[in-house]
Amino acid sequence: MTAELPPLRLVVGDEELLIARAISDTVAAARAVDRETDVRELAAADIEPGVIYDLLSPSLFAQRRVIIVHKGHEARQDIADVLSSYAKDPDESITLVVVHAGGARGKALLTAMRAAKADEIECKPLRGASERIDFVRAEVTRAGGTISPPAAAALLDAVGTDLRELAAACSQLAVDAGGHVDADAVARYHRGRAEVTGFAVADRAVLGDVPGALETLRWALNIGVAHVLVADALADGVRTIARVSSAGGGNPYSLATSLGMPPWKVKRAQTQARGWTDAGLTAALSAVADVNADVKGVAADPGYALEQAIRRVCAARRVGARR
Repeated sequence: MTAELPPLRLVVGDEELLIARAISDTVAAARAVDRETDVRELAAADIEPGVIYDLLSPSLFAQRRVIIVHKGHEARQDIADVLSSYAKDPDESITLVVVHAGGARGKALLTAMRAAKADEIECKPLRGASERIDFVRAEVTRAGGTISPPAAAALLDAVGTDLRELAAACSQLAVDAGGHVDADAVARYHRGRAEVTGFAVADRAVLGDVPGALETLRWALNIGVAHVLVADALADGVRTIARVSSAGGGNPYSLATSLGMPPWKVKRAQTQARGWTDAGLTAALSAVADVNADVKGVAADPGYALEQAIRRVCAARRVGARR
């Protein structure tokens, strides 16, 4: 295999963005070699021995395969033994990726993967401002741009420490600023962070937090976020909860594939869905459909229409609420 596509890869840590990035890079490298690569994602705690034996066996048709085992620290002893044994003599047509939190739990599998000289990628939470600034600079470079040190520090102050928001901001700024991001570009971005503030409104509304959602809405509108973007974020929040709820309970990694969503979004929606009923979701879907039309010209005052939509969504969460 190439250096970019080793037979064993160990992803250590619990920072979701970095984990998702490591996995997507692995899959991309495999499909660059063979676009028909078969990719399987499994939650370690749910794996059955027969399934993992089959997946780790060479394909009769020499098809390349990427097997991703999430939360390897939660693997049962029999599954950990299978993975540890396989790591001693991996097949060249298969890339086994084990994601492990890195702690004492399930340490035998972690030790076995390291003993087999698995390619290790660290995905631990960033500590301190200097590591986060390094992350910002690397993300802007990844997006094809450069950023000055003062701009990197200003962006961190403006966006905060959430890596997904920082990554999104870096990507957007690299495009908007024409490749070079300076402090002025960060200031312009901070005055209109639509994708962040719109979803911040939605996150509070779907939890039934009327005061918090309305306060965030007023701040968003004051800094120039477009009404339609807030309405879109509100609709996305309600629809995502509805889709995840209708799929039933289950492992977010399994649901992510069937729903076409990243696992982190499924997990967040599963948490937000607590307390919602089918009747409540129906009412909320009606509210976000109405406000979508309102902000596009139906309502005389789109700001007031958004306030009313938030109240309707919060009220809908209480319809037949589960206790």
